[in-house]
Amino acid sequence: MSEHQVLAHVDEYLSIGIEYDCSDIHLPTSYPPAWRRYGTLSPIWEGHPPLTPEDTERLAKSFLEEKEWNRLQKTGDVDFAYANAQGRFRASVVKQRLGIDIVFRIISTTIRDLPALGLPVDHLIPLTRYHNGLLLVTGSVGSGKSTTLAALVNFINQDRQDHILTLEDPIEYVFESLGCHVNQREVHSHTESFPKALRGALREDPDVIMVGEMRNLETISLALTAAETGHLVLATLHTGNAPRTLDRILDVFPVDQRHQIRVMVSESLRGIISQQLVPNATGDGRSLALELLVNTPAVAATVRDGKTFMLPGIMQTGKKVGMITMDESLRNLYVKKQITQEEALFRSEDKVQMKAFFQS
Repeated sequence: MSEHQVLAHVDEYLSIGIEYDCSDIHLPTSYPPAWRRYGTLSPIWEGHPPLTPEDTERLAKSFLEEKEWNRLQKTGDVDFAYANAQGRFRASVVKQRLGIDIVFRIISTTIRDLPALGLPVDHLIPLTRYHNGLLLVTGSVGSGKSTTLAALVNFINQDRQDHILTLEDPIEYVFESLGCHVNQREVHSHTESFPKALRGALREDPDVIMVGEMRNLETISLALTAAETGHLVLATLHTGNAPRTLDRILDVFPVDQRHQIRVMVSESLRGIISQQLVPNATGDGRSLALELLVNTPAVAATVRDGKTFMLPGIMQTGKKVGMITMDESLRNLYVKKQITQEEALFRSEDKVQMKAFFQS
C-alpha cells in the first residue's frame, strides 16, 4: 500500500493507533489522517494529502450502522461506543463546514488497578468504603478521568458485595460482576439522558452509582440527592482543581438555593481527585499529576461558608490524610526529573510561587 492511499475502513487506522500506543485517531476533512500520541496531535504520515469530503463520508459509512448514519444526517453529530475485533473505541462523528470529521478515543480494554496508575492507594481506598456520599474525579478532556474512575469502580467491585450501577455516555470499560453485581447503562442506547437514568437508578436499589459526567443542573442535583440518601456516587467533572470543582457545582444552582447546596455538599462530599497527564521530560509518555482533597471538618466548614479560596491552604496542612495540591504534585514530578520546568510552570496554578521554587 502506498503511504498516501486512503485506507478502505476505519479499522485499519485503528489498528495503527493501537500498535503505536495512541490515545486518539483523527480522520478529518481537509486534513491528513492524524494521531494523538503522548498528548501531541500530528499527521500519521508525513506528506499524506488531506482527506477529501468523499473520503471521510466513505470512512464514516464503513463503520456507522444505519441508525447512527440517520442520526448524523438529522442532528449533525453522533457519539457512541464502537467495538471491533481489536478493541473498544469512543467514536465521535460530526458534520462541519467542509465535510465529516471522525475522531476515535482508544479505550484500553484492560482495567488497570489503582497502584498501576500511580494513584495514592492508601488514601483513596478509605474513600471507596463509604456507604454514601460523593467522590469526584476531575480534569480536562484526555486527563485520564475515565481510567481512574474505572479503577475505582473495579476496586469496589472486588472489595464489596453490593450493587453497582454505572450510567455512561458511552460505556467505555466493561466490568464483569466480581464481588458486586454490576449493571451498566448507556445514555442514548438504554436510556434517554443522565437525569432520566439517575431517577430510574434510585428505584433499582443500587449501593454505588457511577455517573459518567455531571453536565448540568439536573444531573448535579440528582447526584447530590443520591449521595445524601445512602448511595456512594462516583462522578466526573471537567474542572482543573478542587476549589474550581466546588465552585462549578455551586454555580449551576440559582442564587437562592446556594446556601442549602453548600450545606449539602459539605456533608456529602468524600473527596475530589483532580488530575492531568503531563508529557514526560524524555518525550516517550506522560506522568500523572494529581491533586487530592479529602473532606475533613476544616474542609466542610470552608465549603459551608462558601470560602473555597481557602482550600489550597487547608490542603497543604492535610498531608496526614493524603491531601496534596496540583502544584505540589507538579513540583514532585519535576524534582524526580519526570517532567520539565516548562511543563511544571505552564500547568501550575500559582505561577509566581512556582517560579520562586525554581529560583530557590
